[in-house]
Amino acid sequence: MATRPFLSIIVPVYNGGDPFVQCLAAIQRSRVLAWEFIVVDDGSTDRSAAIAKTFGATVLKTGGRLGPGSARNLGAHHAQGDYLCFLDADCEVCPDALSLLVQTLKQHPTIDAVFGSYDDAPAAANFVAQYKNLLHHYVHQTGCEEATTFWAGCGAIKRSTFLAVGGFNVQRYKRPSIEDIDLGYRIRQGGGTIYLAKHVQVKHHKAWSLKSLVKTDVFDRGIPWTRLLLQNKANFVNDLNLQVSNRISVVLTYSLLTLAIASLYQFELTFLAVFSAIWLLILNANVYRFFREKRGILFALKSIALHWLYYLYSGIALLLGTLLHWQYVAGQKFILVRSLKRTIKFYLLAGEL
Repeated sequence: MATRPFLSIIVPVYNGGDPFVQCLAAIQRSRVLAWEFIVVDDGSTDRSAAIAKTFGATVLKTGGRLGPGSARNLGAHHAQGDYLCFLDADCEVCPDALSLLVQTLKQHPTIDAVFGSYDDAPAAANFVAQYKNLLHHYVHQTGCEEATTFWAGCGAIKRSTFLAVGGFNVQRYKRPSIEDIDLGYRIRQGGGTIYLAKHVQVKHHKAWSLKSLVKTDVFDRGIPWTRLLLQNKANFVNDLNLQVSNRISVVLTYSLLTLAIASLYQFELTFLAVFSAIWLLILNANVYRFFREKRGILFALKSIALHWLYYLYSGIALLLGTLLHWQYVAGQKFILVRSLKRTIKFYLLAGEL
């Protein structure tokens, strides 16, 4: 390009399929000046790379399945833009999303990173996908604009800031996980600022199933996020998925389950179980009201059951993540003690000589 681009759009892809085509088409339709378009093929076995070229993208290849973090890092290394805009291959930017993103960055030049959210019209029609994507939309739309984390589904970072913090941690997150959350925490710890631009939205095409939802939320998000939080408790903030109401809801959900089972043997406990259920409804009334407004009363009622299930397996993820954290801490202490003993023994032997 004759001049340095303002924005470098980077899309990692592995066997993108039709959602990837929709992603590319939406980017091509966007009216953004001074930008470059990079697609990083992470070992696809379909025609994703060839299709990307037909849309005018510069295509890079990781040489195998290294994960989205490695793919994004590779794209960032070759990018020339002042800002790196990361988009997921199954996300279709809304018509004005990129222009709004650029406008936000130019209006707030001191911001180090900015990210958006899913829209309220997910592409997949099945209930689980509608629930999950709408919940994501709600959480981001009600979050603090002065954010403490980052989202790589649709987010931009100053290239200089990205390089200064070392990019995505590909040693720790080799598969799709919380590599973007980790990056956001490191930006904030380095004194950077992150902005949640609620008007920048993308349509998500992933057709979640109940199995894939639980697996992802527990193993790819809940457990690693718990471990990350315990390593630096300053990251515990009352925002997004970490709101105090969500933490209380986990406790109430387990109380409800325990009391419901116990009431089979002692009927008086039924009233306590009902009390727990009422408080769960009160604490989460806003999100259930949101579901009703968007999809009707029947959808909202079904969402309550799935939302309470979410709190149940979030508690399991919290427990497992905590156990793994303390196992790691114990291991590090053992290594430290062993190293200290070797050092003392060395100096004692040196003194004898």
